[in-house]
Amino acid sequence: MRAAFAEETDPFIYSRYSNPNTSEFVNKMCLLEGAEAGVAMASGMAAIYTSLAALLKSGDHVVSCSSVFGATHTIFSKYFPKWNIDYSYFNANHPEEIEKIIKPNTKIIYIETPTNPAIEVIDLELVGKIAKKHNVILIVDNCFATPYIQQPIKYGADIVIHSATKYIDGQGRVLGGVAVGRADLIKEIYLFGRITGPSLSPFNAWTLSKSLETLAIRIERHSENALYIAEKLESHAALQFVKYPFLPSHPHYKIAKKQMKLGGGIITFSLKEGYEAAKKMMDKLQMIKISPNLGDSRTIATHPASSTHCKLSEQERLAVGILPGLIRVSIGLENKEDILNDILQALN
Repeated sequence: MRAAFAEETDPFIYSRYSNPNTSEFVNKMCLLEGAEAGVAMASGMAAIYTSLAALLKSGDHVVSCSSVFGATHTIFSKYFPKWNIDYSYFNANHPEEIEKIIKPNTKIIYIETPTNPAIEVIDLELVGKIAKKHNVILIVDNCFATPYIQQPIKYGADIVIHSATKYIDGQGRVLGGVAVGRADLIKEIYLFGRITGPSLSPFNAWTLSKSLETLAIRIERHSENALYIAEKLESHAALQFVKYPFLPSHPHYKIAKKQMKLGGGIITFSLKEGYEAAKKMMDKLQMIKISPNLGDSRTIATHPASSTHCKLSEQERLAVGILPGLIRVSIGLENKEDILNDILQALN
């Protein structure tokens, strides 16, 4: 017992530290991502914050793509300055900009790909090489793709993070988060989380572990449905654009085909008539649910400007492609014609 509390051994002595259900879930995620070690958290944001807080110190600098989840942006912009941690954003469409903003005190490069909600695809191979060249830690939020579609560690990522609440569970049942990657870095994240307490409940860990048994078949159906709907919507007169990684019209189509097995389950489109038109469309949806969540078995629509990214200023939203009329749709497992018909009747 003394050795366990002194961190010399790691038996299951205290569920805030570890438990069999959590270990099983983490081990599965490590196998899927090709990681050396991992740690589970109570939510995706707990995994993001704990990873950053454990690896950064006062005076450090973070380089991040500007198109990140709203809560991640808030950590960078509101809380990091309190602890003398600086950050710089690069445009996700131009990852070559990273080298221009790396400083001597840069500790971490942080990216999402595909990004939320603009669905930009960042070249993992390019960013991995930049991180290695400058000896900085590369953290990749792989939530939208899941390890079934891409494994960022193959391209040089040191840490991969998931909001397991999304596709890892896939059925809207539990909250969870996980970080996997290099063993030395995971040890620091684990020890920080062990003390600060963002623990994943054993029941949620069991649920997530079971969910992984259907990950492949779910992601294949999500992706099949999403590609079909994106193709059908692309020529709709009410839409300014439709974005989906496996549409040839996507600006990063070649990169997506290089590093992604499938296009995933998220599409975005923007209504030409803007904010009010988007609100009306959302109100007219019948089968599709309205929620800031994603990755569920059912289809979910989100208006980022008024929900997930509402804390950003209008200027900040526009800078990362969040137009007033932008709608993000997490395509579910339902019949694809039913999903499409609901979107079309709402648009019309």
